[in-house]
Amino acid sequence: MARCEQGYLCEVCGQEVVGIQDSDLYLRYVIGELDPEVLHTSPERHLRCNPVLSQFIQHPDFEAITVSGPFDRRGLDPNYVAARDALVSDGFARLLEIAASGGDRDVTAYPLADAIRKYRDQ
Repeated sequence: MARCEQGYLCEVCGQEVVGIQDSDLYLRYVIGELDPEVLHTSPERHLRCNPVLSQFIQHPDFEAITVSGPFDRRGLDPNYVAARDALVSDGFARLLEIAASGGDRDVTAYPLADAIRKYRDQ
């Protein structure tokens, strides 16, 4: 558990995840891959500590990540990669938007529109 003066600690490297723009947890939430009911109990990771997901971030404010092995995007179906790039990159852009706003929004307004519809339909 994190000390009071710290934020969430990365389960991979143990370092603090300082901002939402570095958060694998919130990226998965805003793109609809993490149920809102478990957001507060799920482990946190830096985006760079989850390269299988973050390799799909195509954004000028994110240094590209390469994965080796069976989950390398270069060996996956191009249609899947294009769809994944769009979703994950849009999610990262949303994290930047939230960070720029100071994170003052209601957390239920963080997800992308399709993710909000998905969460409401569950």
